[in-house]
Amino acid sequence: MDLLYYARLARRNWLIILLSLILAVGAALAVTANMPPKYVSTISMLVSGHDKEGSLSTAYQAGMLSAQRVQSYANLLSSRRVVGQIVEGEDIPRVQQNISAEAVPGTVLLRATVTDTDPARASLLANALGDRFSKLIDQIERPTPGSRPTIKITVVDEADVPREPVSPRPLVNLAVALLIALIATMAVIILRDRLDTTLTSSEALREASGGSVLGVIGYERDARHHPLIVRNRGRSSRSEAFRALRTNLQFIGVDRQPKSLVVTSCLPGEGKSSTSANLAITLAQAGWRVILVDGDLRRPSIPRYLGIEGVTGLTDVLIDRTRLNEVIQVWGDAGLSVLPSGQIPPNPSELLGSNGMRQVLAQLTETYDMVIIDAPPLLPVTDAATVTALCDGALLVARYGKTRREHMTRASELLASINARVVGTVLNFVPAGSDTYYGYNSGYGYESEVKKPVSV
Repeated sequence: MDLLYYARLARRNWLIILLSLILAVGAALAVTANMPPKYVSTISMLVSGHDKEGSLSTAYQAGMLSAQRVQSYANLLSSRRVVGQIVEGEDIPRVQQNISAEAVPGTVLLRATVTDTDPARASLLANALGDRFSKLIDQIERPTPGSRPTIKITVVDEADVPREPVSPRPLVNLAVALLIALIATMAVIILRDRLDTTLTSSEALREASGGSVLGVIGYERDARHHPLIVRNRGRSSRSEAFRALRTNLQFIGVDRQPKSLVVTSCLPGEGKSSTSANLAITLAQAGWRVILVDGDLRRPSIPRYLGIEGVTGLTDVLIDRTRLNEVIQVWGDAGLSVLPSGQIPPNPSELLGSNGMRQVLAQLTETYDMVIIDAPPLLPVTDAATVTALCDGALLVARYGKTRREHMTRASELLASINARVVGTVLNFVPAGSDTYYGYNSGYGYESEVKKPVSV
């Protein structure tokens, strides 16, 4: 953990930090406004001994006696006996709390301060304290009632009426509030980051899956309503990310290029259907003969994304109700072939693992360069694992900030248990400001073969 980690964490949570600082400023102003002003008045007194004969030795002894007494007198100044002579009744404890006394180091001086909400009263109490204390010492420091006191107290600096309050101090309160808010907020952010097991970086996804990260797909605000990359003539950072994914797919199997690829995720809502559709579109735009198969026989999404009819499709072929070439549809200018799921069956997993599914896949892989199957999530149901066992590989989609490390690890182990090949992973919905995502500006590096957008 270094300064760069803290800097990135602060930048990623800058809005939370800003809000906490604003709240701290408001709290500091509110506390300052409700604090009564306090004034401090100070009086200084000299502790000295009487010199009866005026000799050097007796003067020295008197000085030593004064030095020994001064610390005890500092504690005595705020005692109930002294305070009770300047105030009465219930005010004694309050005044005691507002009196502080100290012995000035290296001297025989006493300094007493009185704090009060009224500056005139603070000065009056301080002067009364000095007067009463000097008389008290004059009484208690007499060896006999008729003798002279050995120690005397002299007021050398009387208390003046203070002009400025010592509290509240708005700037100090504000600085303390901001410091506390910043420390507390950063502590919460760091703790949350340490306890958070969601995938927020390519490195974390690579460690959790045990495979390579083939693509990082950025988040776009209107992707929910316009999930396909064909809009805006395909000129967006998200479109470029899918082209990078297509390029990486071409290099993963130089000796063993997959021809049938299952696209799935750990749990619903992680973007596997939109990834399947956009990957198929991108491959078709590059001249590949691609067919997109809607293998999610529980919650099919491909017809809704592409704007096609999905009443008849894969399930009808698997139960021999129709022929394969009769339900394949061609979509878009790139000539993407699409096989909808058809009606939702009561036994999706059995159909996807049937001999009929094997025959359909064999026929499709002979006809097309790439067969992309949009399958259900891996962890809730066994459909994806069943169909992956029949295909050349699987592409796992993880959603930034939602998919957990343990879920991705479990999904990878599940595919490994059936000897399925995981060709790679995709980190989806990555915020543009994240360190994980580095998109290009609009209009840079886009391919010229992308034609006008298709209305769907």
